[in-house]
Amino acid sequence: MEFMPSLYTAAMRMTRNNADAEDLVQETYLKAYRAFGTFQEGTNLKAWLYRILTNTFINSYRSKKRRPDESELDEVEDLYLYRRLGGLEAAAAGRSAEEEVLDLFTDDEVKEALEALPEQFRMAVLLADVEGFSYKEIAEILDIPIGTVMSRLHRGRKALQKGLFEFGLERGLVGDAG
Repeated sequence: MEFMPSLYTAAMRMTRNNADAEDLVQETYLKAYRAFGTFQEGTNLKAWLYRILTNTFINSYRSKKRRPDESELDEVEDLYLYRRLGGLEAAAAGRSAEEEVLDLFTDDEVKEALEALPEQFRMAVLLADVEGFSYKEIAEILDIPIGTVMSRLHRGRKALQKGLFEFGLERGLVGDAG
């Protein structure tokens, strides 16, 4: 159970939903319990659990991809109240220029750029740059060679950089390099 907080954090990044993340971690532990006989003692337990988590997510992601999007009622109510109480105008009073520029980059926009990556690149970037796994551990989790991990990370990071640069161009935050 010592890995539950980090597994939950990874599940949140994958699912972007509390309930789905909780379900994913619970299913991961259930599958790990059932398959514990296949775990080789002396190997990396955390990587083994992340592999189960990742495979479970990929399988559920593919099936959920066909379903329509769902919204939490709380999020809709919060947005309504936020707009009714003055929105950005009320919050912007007394803010520095730096704070206003930093507000142009939201977590959601970075997440969108990350989510726009093809699944194989997104998983490699998440596991390396967000979760901090080594190339070897990622190779074990995704069941791919280390060279493939490095290639996916390079391509995923380049695509992410391009997506964020284009966002910066649209917002006028960077000049046109071309």
